[in-house]
Amino acid sequence: MYQMNKQEIMAEIAENIRLERLRKHITQAELASEVDISEKYMNMIEKKKSIPSIVIIVNICKALDIDLNTLYKL
Repeated sequence: MYQMNKQEIMAEIAENIRLERLRKHITQAELASEVDISEKYMNMIEKKKSIPSIVIIVNICKALDIDLNTLYKL
């Protein structure tokens, strides 16, 4: 069975964060403010240049009003 590595998993999560944010018409600045992180860090997450902690990912899900499974389906 193929297992994705950490970078592949985080790339999928980052892309899904971006897509959900855009779908809800929320700017990076608005989402970052809601999650209590900097806009620069939010941008780095979406551009796959930073790997957020699970706490940040959960807070992003809460801010976007989505289930964690929306970002990554096992």
